[in-house]
Amino acid sequence: MEVGIIRMQTKSHEPAILAKGLCKSYGATTALDGVDLEVHRGEIFGFLGPNGAGKTTTIRCLLDLIRPSGGSLRVLGLNPQTESVAVRANAGYLPGDLRLDGQSSAGSALRDLNALRGNRAPHSRIVQLANRLDLDLKTRVANLSKGNKQKVGLIQALMHAPELLLLDEPTSGLDPLIQQEVLAILAEAQSGGATIFFSSHVLSEVQAAANRVAIIRKGRVVEVADTAELATRAIRRAVVRFEREINPLILANVPGITSSRVTAMSVSVSSRRARLTA
Repeated sequence: MEVGIIRMQTKSHEPAILAKGLCKSYGATTALDGVDLEVHRGEIFGFLGPNGAGKTTTIRCLLDLIRPSGGSLRVLGLNPQTESVAVRANAGYLPGDLRLDGQSSAGSALRDLNALRGNRAPHSRIVQLANRLDLDLKTRVANLSKGNKQKVGLIQALMHAPELLLLDEPTSGLDPLIQQEVLAILAEAQSGGATIFFSSHVLSEVQAAANRVAIIRKGRVVEVADTAELATRAIRRAVVRFEREINPLILANVPGITSSRVTAMSVSVSSRRARLTA
């Protein structure tokens, strides 16, 4: 039986994502503790944080895969809890733990997933993405490496040209060349009008791809900034070793040095903007 897709006009005057005071608890464990987010239409937005910080939980709440314990959410101008089918119809989602039938080929799995979306993606689009990501569509899923399974997940999220992409660690398990190709595809999707929200724990990846970034730690967003600002805010640490003992006071007036620790023949320094040279 053909599965239809409910198509609704999203409210383009509202942000792509708007979260206010988002909370999620599992018993005594707090996963999200008052998360505030505003993602503009048409931007690539990075969601940066260590494992367990709350990135995956946030994305699942955006799609109503889990229900928040408190706060409010708007996705594409819609309420995910009362209009979840419409939100998902306009979104592409890459989970961090994509599970597929191991006996199906990669191509068959993608055809089945496309059918669930009303065959919105032309087969040529699937083949094009597979070629760009160097994925053999004839290989059984059970025989795919972790990286190649990730490629299947990326293709199913991208193939129908969604208005919003929600990607959980999109380059995980991919080699560096394919990672660069993924970032290029995301930039093309943005040029086509899509909004991309992706989580990562790799600062360099976020800096390379995103326009803005939110940093989440222990369920709280602690910073939202343009990615260009991150490089100037990053703390650089260096250990300088000398051939003979020095006077540590020579570092006292170096711009940007925030701390130093001197031993007999070396000094450890932290700097927010100084470029340290020996």
